[in-house]
Amino acid sequence: MGDCMNKKVVVLGGGTGMSSLLRGLKQFPFDITAVVSVCDDGASTGRLRKEFNIPAVGDIRKVLISLSETEPLFEKLLDYRFSTTSDLDGHAVGNLLLTAMANISGNMSDGIESIGKILNLKGNVLPLTEDNVTLIAKMKDGKVIEGEHFITEYHGDIDTVYYKETPVVNEKVLDAIKNSDLIILSMGSIYTSILPNLLCKEVIEEIDKSKSKIIYACNMMTQPGETDHLSVSGHINILNKYLGEHKVNAVVANNGIISNYMIEKYSTLEQKDPVLIDYNELKKLNVDLIEDDFVSIESDIIRHNATKLALRIFSYLISWYLLLNK
Repeated sequence: MGDCMNKKVVVLGGGTGMSSLLRGLKQFPFDITAVVSVCDDGASTGRLRKEFNIPAVGDIRKVLISLSETEPLFEKLLDYRFSTTSDLDGHAVGNLLLTAMANISGNMSDGIESIGKILNLKGNVLPLTEDNVTLIAKMKDGKVIEGEHFITEYHGDIDTVYYKETPVVNEKVLDAIKNSDLIILSMGSIYTSILPNLLCKEVIEEIDKSKSKIIYACNMMTQPGETDHLSVSGHINILNKYLGEHKVNAVVANNGIISNYMIEKYSTLEQKDPVLIDYNELKKLNVDLIEDDFVSIESDIIRHNATKLALRIFSYLISWYLLLNK
């Protein structure tokens, strides 16, 4: 079984969903590369982007923490936000460290690598690009919104997303995809976290050449303006629209019961509903379905059980590998 261990896994995403997935994956014998979209432009991240002309650091910070093998005190340190009347107000320590290290190293990738050594990372973290990119969304009402946090705040239905400028893709990202055994599209905001990684033709070309399986870890709840009323197949259809010839091969989806209390809470406060598995449509898409009860409630928030999620992905990869090598 040794040959099927430490398979190279590339995770594409950003935000909280990706961090949760990586916390699970790092418990298994994967060689992980996390590719982070860097178009976030809100709060501390947005201010640092403007001042230092660097890629977004907020999601990178979260991913570094999730892959770190150091003690929880470091997590508190990197996530600590200053509350003061000076320009430091609202800045996260981790964001400032990443900005400083990017300036010292000359680029964000080398800065991340240096901080990664301190944090004893279980894997590699790569920004999609070193460029300071701007995400643009064309809404279904015809309005064009510029900037990730403005897109989120607009509360309209997104039709399509693209970059204002053509980013130069990080060569290390393309190498990671080229050498991968598995590509995972992380749960999270489809249009503002996952798709920004698929908007560059070089990435799509490399995925098309790759023999890797593509797995999508499907969200448990819909997102207003992005995936309202969509089932599992609806999420996959959006991703497939932006992928090239190589489409999603498998999907990890929740079949666990979410309590009426949580459904009501999410529906009322956030206009979110459970994402339902539509078995017949998934069959038509020729997608392997990896279903389980992934529901975990943390501080009254619905999360995936990260360990169970990673275990199911690991089992799927091993089964596929053994089938190939029969």
